[in-house]
Amino acid sequence: MNHLEHKSITILKEIILPGESKTINMEIATLHTMTKLKIPIIVERSKFSGPTILLSAGLHGDEINGIEIVRQIITRKINKPKTGTVICIPVINVFGFVNQTREFPDKRDLNRVFPGSKKGSLASRFAYYLLKEIMPHVDYAIDFHAGGSSRFNAPQIRIVPENQELKALSDIFQAPFGLYSKNIVGSFRNSCDKLGVKMLLFEGGKSININDEITQHGIDGTKRILKHFGMLNIKKTISIPEKETIYIEKSNWIRAKYSGMFHGFTIIGNYVEKGQLLATISDPYGKIEHKVKAPNSGYIINVNDAPIVYQGDAIYHISTVLET
Repeated sequence: MNHLEHKSITILKEIILPGESKTINMEIATLHTMTKLKIPIIVERSKFSGPTILLSAGLHGDEINGIEIVRQIITRKINKPKTGTVICIPVINVFGFVNQTREFPDKRDLNRVFPGSKKGSLASRFAYYLLKEIMPHVDYAIDFHAGGSSRFNAPQIRIVPENQELKALSDIFQAPFGLYSKNIVGSFRNSCDKLGVKMLLFEGGKSININDEITQHGIDGTKRILKHFGMLNIKKTISIPEKETIYIEKSNWIRAKYSGMFHGFTIIGNYVEKGQLLATISDPYGKIEHKVKAPNSGYIINVNDAPIVYQGDAIYHISTVLET
């Protein structure tokens, strides 16, 4: 999109002019009870030309912390730009949000069916209309996610390797960690990349949970991005973190070698030394206790908060190679 033209934009046959604010409800399908579910798309446009940025969350319906980030951005009026356009979709997967589940009612993961199909499954249709109606207007996007299955993610930005423009944007967002990860076929991020939309994927916290610290990281990073593009309202201030983003080129999952009660000793985001005690896994009868030690030195960027684990469960995500 050539934002310098700064003309009207049309989403689902609704016209939004420069300087206008409008909430557009996307209705693709109904529940089996014939109840309509509306997905609000909140559009805020400045009178002055500038980029269009999408802030989205709830692609997985149980990742509530991302939804909270976008909600607060709207509540605090951070989404009202000085220049350009900000589009907010706090909950993409309303079906999953209602049921507090990751998937759509058709049991499909929305983040694996892009670019979708006009006549495909329910999830596939949502993916299709998201790309057809919203993304042609978007220059940059921040998509907010959280860890799943009791696994708590340290606040991080994920970008593809060897993309200098995304790396520069990640530097501006300045999350505590940056993780290089390739695009996954069928993902929203992969489709955006093919459309030329520069997307930052934010990960932080865990599913079915709201964490104030994670929320603040997401809000602060978004404000820094808006400030960079001259879009942040002059009444809004930004904060600069004391530490620069730590970029992780490679990382591994530490998996439980035994089933049992899980007792973690490691704080998320900490640097640990090889051989350091991370956790113990014990039986409920006080007879057996297995130690979990760090296989290498590195940063812990994900921890399992579950009280009980099974053999093979992912319990820690640890960096193995840092960017120098």
